[in-house]
Amino acid sequence: MMEEELENRKQIFIVYPLVEESDKIELLNAKDMAAHFRKTVFPSRKIGLLHGRMKPEEKEKVMGRFKNNEIDILVCTTVIEVGIDVPDATMIVIEHAERFGLSQLHQLRGRVGRGIHASKCILITSTKRTDVATKRLKVMESTSDGFKIAEEDMKMRGPGEMLGARQSGIPDFRVGDIVRDVNIMIHAREIADEAMEKMTAHELNRIKEKARERWKDKIHLVDVA
Repeated sequence: MMEEELENRKQIFIVYPLVEESDKIELLNAKDMAAHFRKTVFPSRKIGLLHGRMKPEEKEKVMGRFKNNEIDILVCTTVIEVGIDVPDATMIVIEHAERFGLSQLHQLRGRVGRGIHASKCILITSTKRTDVATKRLKVMESTSDGFKIAEEDMKMRGPGEMLGARQSGIPDFRVGDIVRDVNIMIHAREIADEAMEKMTAHELNRIKEKARERWKDKIHLVDVA
């Protein structure tokens, strides 16, 4: 499949979770695989390497060569999540896809299909993956809608704290689901605003005291909203 894309003068991203070999995690890495592709798999093709440890000017040079079609296959890490458009890049292969978050996978998939040509996203995974990882992959297979993916991602990770720094997990709501019940929560906020306009200063101070007791040092973050 990759050779077919290359024969049609198209380009390919191959993404790895690691820059180089790790003693702690047994995963394929970008540096070793770039060397492997050059020597064994695609010896006649131009292989590029891009990762976050490179200097900014080095990264810009590699991406410039890739955009100008001077590189056939760009072996890289997630440093390509945000970058320049490469219209002739029509395939992205993501190794160890079970290691990536749902939003990250969606961002990576968005690196291809930037031109007029049909594109492909290949997710390669280990058989040893968690139930959550399997759910993420099924979502990726079922839709390319960014809003739907963001919604599913929030359901899996939890939206985090509304008045804190934690970015995932189950928030401290006693009732309601911030994704499913968002319209109800907005309506409840409107009712609360109307009620507060009718309260006396004494009643508002009592509410503030209760809020401070409930959220303690996090209460100052309400000002952001």
